[in-house]
Amino acid sequence: MSGTLNKVMLIGHLGDEVKMHYFEGGGCIGRFPLATNETYTSKQTNERVTNTEWHNIVVRNKAAEICEQYLSKGDKVYIEGRIKTRKWQDEGGNDRYSTEIQCTDFTFLTTKGESGNTQANQPQEQKQQQPTQSTQPRQEPITPKPEVDMPKDDLPF
Repeated sequence: MSGTLNKVMLIGHLGDEVKMHYFEGGGCIGRFPLATNETYTSKQTNERVTNTEWHNIVVRNKAAEICEQYLSKGDKVYIEGRIKTRKWQDEGGNDRYSTEIQCTDFTFLTTKGESGNTQANQPQEQKQQQPTQSTQPRQEPITPKPEVDMPKDDLPF
C-alpha cells in the first residue's frame, strides 16, 4: 500500500455542551470534549482500573448545528474523522499545540428516553452522513432522518 490514512473512530460521552462559533460568511464550527474510557484489571493489585481519555471534537457547518440541537452533556455518540494538530502562540509568545478530531461523520447513540435533552419529541439516534471516499468533509446540508416505528423484534437491516 503506497498511500497514507488518517482516520479516527470514537464512541464516547460528551463532557460538555456543544460550543458554537459563527463566521461572517455564514459558516460555523461546533466544538465539544468527548470522553472515552478504558477499563482493565491490574495484575499487581487485582483491582479494576479505569482510564479516561479526553478528545477535542470539531464539527463544521450544518453538522455542527445538528450536534448543537440534539446533543447535550453526557450523551453517547459515535464520531468518525481525522486527527489534526494546530500550532499557535500564547500570550507569552510560546508555541502551543492542540490536537483535535475533525469530525466527518457521526451517529447519536443515546436514545431520547436516556437523554436529559429537553426536546424529548425529537429523534436522538440518527446517522447523519454516509462515509465518503474523499478526504474532504461534505459540505451539503444534513437533515435528520425521521423516526421509524418498527416492532421491537424486527431488525432494521
